[in-house]
Amino acid sequence: MSHAITTRRVLLGSLAAPALASAQAAWPNRPVKIVVPFPPGGSNDTIARPLAERLTQRLGQPFVIENRGGAGGSIGAGTVAQAPADGYTLMVTSSSFPTSAVLQKTPWDAEGSFDAVAVLARAPFFLMVNPGFAAQDVQALVKLSKEQPGSVDYGTSGAGGINHFITEYFCLAAGIRMNHIPYRGTAPAVTDLMAGNIKLMITTVASANAAIREGRVRCIAATAEGGELPPGVTPVRTVKQQGVDYEVSIWWGLLTPKGVPEALRRTIHQACNEAVADANLARIYDAEGAKPANTSFGEFQQVLHADLERWRQVKTAANIRAE
Repeated sequence: MSHAITTRRVLLGSLAAPALASAQAAWPNRPVKIVVPFPPGGSNDTIARPLAERLTQRLGQPFVIENRGGAGGSIGAGTVAQAPADGYTLMVTSSSFPTSAVLQKTPWDAEGSFDAVAVLARAPFFLMVNPGFAAQDVQALVKLSKEQPGSVDYGTSGAGGINHFITEYFCLAAGIRMNHIPYRGTAPAVTDLMAGNIKLMITTVASANAAIREGRVRCIAATAEGGELPPGVTPVRTVKQQGVDYEVSIWWGLLTPKGVPEALRRTIHQACNEAVADANLARIYDAEGAKPANTSFGEFQQVLHADLERWRQVKTAANIRAE
């Protein structure tokens, strides 16, 4: 390469750099799309919409929700992966994103196609049992399952879903085996739990709020600290506090296509942290049993990486397959 060509490229680069920096500093100067890779009405939608409202109010440009459901979130994620890395296409998704990534063959890569920018909220799951089930706590459940391997039926929202992964993860941590009964969604599984057709389920408070309040299912443990049961329901200890080295929570987070410049990702991260600090937003998230998060820059990338590693191991150890 000649000296003249090299000099010309350096010059062009130096001229382009201020323009790029100026564009980033002005973000956003037009509407921003937030893709939710699930249909309206689910927890991802519930987390994303109040966030979009507050970002719109704070930053002066519309933040517009676009629901792109299908294939367990993979279709919507694919559209984001292919979008320009300019900060004008974002995605709000949850802990099912890494489980889908390790289970499905997708045209995108969870870490290679996205940058994880901000954790928006977190919530524990809860171990819920039918009130007539003999096990009153985690120790009793483990003892029963070891004495009678495979005798306890547990339900999930579907084979290969997040509930399947976290329950098999619990079984591995406790050294037990339970029998998986997959359903087409959480609601029918909760219905069968209330009826006693299955004995146990690990899911969120929001998925079984009425059943918990009415005493038609009983919570025996939380999968992590920080979660609240409905008013009047006796608090429970975590699984770890009851003797099993197991901790997991659901997160909701915001990602961008891979390649958004770090300075712009830091701006988006700070805007999200400011938005989730709003007290009214916290009340909305509380309906999902979730608490707003306030994470440091780069923390979500570490969380995503750790989840991908964990769920790959669980997939192999428990032989989890998609439906």
